[in-house]
Amino acid sequence: MGKRRKTGKKKLGTDKLRHIVLSYFLKNPKMRLNASQIAKKLKLKVGKDAINHILGILLSDSVIKQVSDHKFVLDKKYRNQEKKIRSTANTLTGRVDLIKSGAGYVIIQDQDDDVFIPAKYLKTALNGDIVEIESFTHKNRRPEGRVIRVVKRNTTQIMGKLIVYKKYGIVSSDTKKTKLDVYLKPQDFNNAVKGDKVLITITDWGSESSDSSNGDVVWGEVTRILNDLDDHNWTMENILIENGFSSDYPDDVIKQVDAIPDIITEEEIANRRDFRNILTFTIDPDTAQDYDDAISYQVLENGNYEVGVHIADVTHYLKPNTPLDKEAFARSTSVYLVDRCIAMLPEKLSNNMCSLVPNKDRLVFSAVFEFNDKYKMVGEWFGKSVIHSDRRFTYEEGQVSLDDESGLYHEELTIVNKIAHALRKEKFKNGAIAFESDEVKFVLDEKNKPTGVFVKQRTDIHLLIEDFMLLANKRVAEFVATRNKGNAVPNVYRIHDIPDTERLGDLKLLMEEYDVKLDLSTPDKIAESFNGLSKKSKEDPKYKLLMSFAIRTMAKAIYSTDNIGHYGLHFDYYTHFTSPIRRYSDVLVHRILEKNLEEDHREDKTKLESMCAHISRQERRAMETERDSIKYKQVEYMSEHIGEEYTGIVSGMIERGLFVEVSETKAEGMIPFTRIPGGFEIQDGRYKASNKRTGESLKLGDKIKVRIVSTDLVNRLIEMEVVENE
Repeated sequence: MGKRRKTGKKKLGTDKLRHIVLSYFLKNPKMRLNASQIAKKLKLKVGKDAINHILGILLSDSVIKQVSDHKFVLDKKYRNQEKKIRSTANTLTGRVDLIKSGAGYVIIQDQDDDVFIPAKYLKTALNGDIVEIESFTHKNRRPEGRVIRVVKRNTTQIMGKLIVYKKYGIVSSDTKKTKLDVYLKPQDFNNAVKGDKVLITITDWGSESSDSSNGDVVWGEVTRILNDLDDHNWTMENILIENGFSSDYPDDVIKQVDAIPDIITEEEIANRRDFRNILTFTIDPDTAQDYDDAISYQVLENGNYEVGVHIADVTHYLKPNTPLDKEAFARSTSVYLVDRCIAMLPEKLSNNMCSLVPNKDRLVFSAVFEFNDKYKMVGEWFGKSVIHSDRRFTYEEGQVSLDDESGLYHEELTIVNKIAHALRKEKFKNGAIAFESDEVKFVLDEKNKPTGVFVKQRTDIHLLIEDFMLLANKRVAEFVATRNKGNAVPNVYRIHDIPDTERLGDLKLLMEEYDVKLDLSTPDKIAESFNGLSKKSKEDPKYKLLMSFAIRTMAKAIYSTDNIGHYGLHFDYYTHFTSPIRRYSDVLVHRILEKNLEEDHREDKTKLESMCAHISRQERRAMETERDSIKYKQVEYMSEHIGEEYTGIVSGMIERGLFVEVSETKAEGMIPFTRIPGGFEIQDGRYKASNKRTGESLKLGDKIKVRIVSTDLVNRLIEMEVVENE
């Protein structure tokens, strides 16, 4: 496994290293420095890659700027903060997570304790903002702090109704994550009138020098009038906006896309490998409109099997540093809500020219693999190609063809599936972890109200596609990484660090309650323990809950130029190559791979690391957006079932009550302890609670029967009460 970080030794965390490097830049604001100079001057016992990673983060946060290929200097805008930041007791950077009271926590990477920020010390910081804070640690109390400055805004727009006064207007956002009043001058109403639903773009955040409690005014202007949106579409748009995304594209982007020719020239085809006469098909969800990947299959003259993984050649149309490219990078990902996809690329590209639709020639970047009759890979090829898909399968249709001997392409799918099984077997034999989580889907009526909820089932055809995408991602990463072993080519890796054993302590105690052994002695033993738990989770929902807790203790997979391997997959080399329509990381990988097919090409590693940091942040925001839309629809669905009884499992505990996940809908609600006679007391570790009066205990994973008492759509909350234990 790659350059794994060793366990058992105290490591210099990302945040601590960032603080050290930033402090040196602050003390030497005009000095131009590269990674080697910083390591030497500060006598840091870390690798050059680690410092380049920090420089990439500081560059992404606009703290430093690049002045040559490898040297950096403190940004002039940041020098104004020098005295204030130098004087702080402990200066940290993290992401704001607001709570209902209006206060918030700042989540610091590589730090176990989040820093509490009282509402009056948040300044103008909102949920999701990246902020610089001054942190204080009080004896026997949680760390607290105050915001020094907002480094990067998560929120640039809000939605609300326009209230008009004599000399100005106000639009107030009162969503779960964003509580903000924005003032507007009459000339910025842009034809909106009193009572209109509007989208506001913030133009002035006021002074950063005083606390928000002193009333600095935030100003904005009307961007769109939204009176035509019904409640459902208003809510979905609001969820996008409060997470920093937009369903609109800038005018210059649309203009550029409209000018792209929608024909493929014979000259372009002549420069590519031609797969148009080879059986090719796509397999995607029934709701998909952007088909990133296709599979081709043929039997070679030597009797071996050739399987091609063909990926939309987005970079043929997406040229660096154009308005379209800059917008795609800013978004970095498509965002999936319960009823729609907010695509990274405009529809002409995402759903048409780049989408591998059937019966049309399409340009692709291919990873082609040859397997012998034992299903072992014996050859590979990477390059630009052209395909002509013969059939578009939904997952359901593909599974029918795989199961039915008379199904379309049954014989071909059967061989491809056998190869996929061999790949999967080898992956788990090598130590990969079988992480699986439930994916909730909704049945919506014509007004987009949820009439049903179900959990998506994963079948052989799902796994077949997954296995070949993993193979392509793995082999592309290794091809680039090993091309020049003496001086590895900078690339975008998808990395996953080994677990922190300290974070697994509480999980170990919880597992022991269910007679599940968690061996923390080595990363490989941890993986074995998790795989044992995964097998149990297929038989009992309480173990599936434990599996979800296990996943939470793991490091988050991110993008980085510093390849440490992927712990969860147990791959030494891994990247994302297979979804460039919806992920900008894959766009970067396509560009790097193309330039390195014939000769070494080296991107600026620090700049690339900066891009990785931005893409990783955008990915997390997109995931939060998707979760918000699912949570909203779960609460909306349960609001039609108030008073009804359900079976659920205890999924969490806090001082105020129990969280219960309804088994049927996967919706999570809370039972306040005030609704339970006698009340409950939480035990250490927060995995068990005891009734103060009866002594009865409940622990995480226990089945419990509940009644839905009330729902709150604005705050996406469900309140329950106990009916009886099972």
